[in-house]
Amino acid sequence: MRGLAVRFLVWDALELGSLGEQFDTVIDSGLFHVFDDPSRACYVDGLRQITVPGGNVLLLCFSDRVPGDFGPRRIRRAELEASFAEGWRVDSIEEVAMSVTFAPEHIPAWLAVMTRVLEAPQA
Repeated sequence: MRGLAVRFLVWDALELGSLGEQFDTVIDSGLFHVFDDPSRACYVDGLRQITVPGGNVLLLCFSDRVPGDFGPRRIRRAELEASFAEGWRVDSIEEVAMSVTFAPEHIPAWLAVMTRVLEAPQA
């Protein structure tokens, strides 16, 4: 046992900035892929606001390799990279198998790790 303090919060994902707190680690397990493009940009901005510089976002989302069209939208690797292009360093994006409740088999997913970087001061 590592003796780490962990706190889980329930909050409106499109209002993360109103939380008024920052965290070293933020985990998204199956949320990123439910947003349309404008909401996704709002969500990523909120993640930036609540993640300390040097902190990490760990994100698991549907991959564009999921067959069919049932369920949430599929995410291309390039969409992940573009969404986290400003204010973040994309450390890794790996293809993984995600367990879901609507199918007996696992589905293709992306597991991404991003680090919040300190932004340059605006002139």
